[in-house]
Amino acid sequence: MKFRLLVVIPFVVVSSLPGHPGHEALSTVPPPATAPEVKITVENGQRVIRANGIPDHPTGPFPGRGNPNAIAPQRHEFRVSARPQPAATPTPTGMSPFGIAVNGVLLDPAAAEWWRDDRNSGWQYEALGGGRNLGIDAEHAHVQPTGAYHYHGLPAALLARLTAGEKRMVLLGWAADGFPIYGPWIPGEAGNLTSPLRRATSSYRLKPGQRDGGPGGAHDGTYVQDWTYVAGAGDLDAANGRTGPTPEYPDGTYYYVLTDDFPFIPRQWRGTPDESFIRRPGAGGGGAGKKKKQGPPR
Repeated sequence: MKFRLLVVIPFVVVSSLPGHPGHEALSTVPPPATAPEVKITVENGQRVIRANGIPDHPTGPFPGRGNPNAIAPQRHEFRVSARPQPAATPTPTGMSPFGIAVNGVLLDPAAAEWWRDDRNSGWQYEALGGGRNLGIDAEHAHVQPTGAYHYHGLPAALLARLTAGEKRMVLLGWAADGFPIYGPWIPGEAGNLTSPLRRATSSYRLKPGQRDGGPGGAHDGTYVQDWTYVAGAGDLDAANGRTGPTPEYPDGTYYYVLTDDFPFIPRQWRGTPDESFIRRPGAGGGGAGKKKKQGPPR
């Protein structure tokens, strides 16, 4: 496979794209005074991403309504395979970050919020579902108690910068298993890179009818469990990905896509995730093993 090295140069833009319906799109303010830092190298068969996690675009006001945490520099160091392979079975992400964007900000879809604040209830709030005000900004992001700014959905300003506002297939980051992550524009024909682009749709759909137990009511997207995968309903598989050529991999690769609809950021890995991404109880963002401060759920 051929890969063209992507060099990330910080550049500040103001996003004109709206936040996802169902949550408050906070007005943007300049990024933190600390300059963003990100370095991506290939070492001994691994792609290594080192970053301070500071966004290179305006954000919502943090601390702010729904999120009392201030953005602070991190010491991110993540490693992924430079030659990823599909695993026999997909691995659910659980509460771990799915991957990291090319600007060094984590792609972290799951919110640590449950019905009646009971993790054992089986009903997890969807971060972009509007069930709780999590202080999500126009970039579909907010801040952990550790100060780690992270995306719960498509990073609009990053996408706008990389595409120059045009319809273009662009590399947005790397998943924990090493496969690339692309923006929402994909070739209409999976095997033909020159076919007209279209905005990808996931194959997840709202379950019909009423919830069985728990919070009750209709499946309306408030909870992760309101959604179900329907094979062939959209462009992508259950991991929100597909196989085909991309600008960086003209010979073809498996790749993930960030979509406007659920799951927004994939909730499972097609390959084997690197341990540097696995978040276990008591660990925060920025790599395995870091203590998480007490505070509102992420």
